[in-house]
Amino acid sequence: MRHLTLSRRSGMRVSEYALGAGNFGTRWGTGADPDTSRAILDRFAEAGGTFIDTANSYQFGESEEILGALLGKNRDEFVLATKFTNPVTPDASILAKGNSRKTMTRTVEDSLRRLDTDYLDLLWVHFPDSVTPTEEIMHGLDALATSGKILHAGFSNFPAWRVSRAVTYGELRGIPWLVAIQTEYSLAERTADRDLFPMAEALGLGTTIWSPLAGGFLTGKYRTANGGGRADTALKHLLHNEQDAHRKALLDTVLAVADEQGATAAEVSMAWLREHSARLATTSIPIIGPRTVAQLDDYLGAFDVTLTPGQFERLTAASDVPLGQPHERGATQLDTLLGPDRARFEAASGPVA
Repeated sequence: MRHLTLSRRSGMRVSEYALGAGNFGTRWGTGADPDTSRAILDRFAEAGGTFIDTANSYQFGESEEILGALLGKNRDEFVLATKFTNPVTPDASILAKGNSRKTMTRTVEDSLRRLDTDYLDLLWVHFPDSVTPTEEIMHGLDALATSGKILHAGFSNFPAWRVSRAVTYGELRGIPWLVAIQTEYSLAERTADRDLFPMAEALGLGTTIWSPLAGGFLTGKYRTANGGGRADTALKHLLHNEQDAHRKALLDTVLAVADEQGATAAEVSMAWLREHSARLATTSIPIIGPRTVAQLDDYLGAFDVTLTPGQFERLTAASDVPLGQPHERGATQLDTLLGPDRARFEAASGPVA
């Protein structure tokens, strides 16, 4: 597995996959017990993986507890990221929820205890909470970084405008810790192409991608299966489905390319994501969330799949989403403005976007 610099704003090196530990534990009613979690972590490390992503709320805290026990004296061999915003348990006090400085400080201390470590390589603000100002979040992260409890920070599931404001505020106030964003992205969910990815490229932020197989939809297993797996659990809201002709055509294309490659649909979907990520002007890291070693091996199998240019373009076209206003209308207006002179302008100054 290759290693990449996560962000132009940091020298932190991470493996090209992050191991999502949301399945480490069974308190949600599904997941991997400690022995299976150990086997998954060992296999990930054997493949060269060093980046681990979890959250205080995953498996009601059990994910962090298992990781703390598994990493032990090898803790410094990994880049360890966790998140806060959600409470550990649904019945937690209101003071254990959200992004206030009090909640942030308290939950980070609890995460450090569960993870059996004295610092986090990366702390994610998991979601916007609709009440905590960006300024308070940034100063809370600054205090944690200054005390050595976190090394870097990132915003997860935030809109582009709020991330941009946070980066600008940090630059003005000398708070440099915000280095990355996290968002959902896959062949089945490409709306981040509209604003989040262009913003990350412009500001030098790294990106990490959750649900790269769309909750299992892109494996094709739910097309023929009678329930089972995530479709029958509390996590079913993360599962995409064939609710319209576009999604049906997308899955048809994925399965057709898999047949041509002699690979699984999951391998093809991840191979497309790796190639797509390589074309971005920012580092983009998929977060894989296997529940078994076999599922992990399916993710790793994508390293052996090389899509032809035609296959890549077919998958890209089948998964494309409209960019909407102002991207599409702006391009049309630019064409009208420049008209026949566009080629002359681009010959003199480069492509006009």
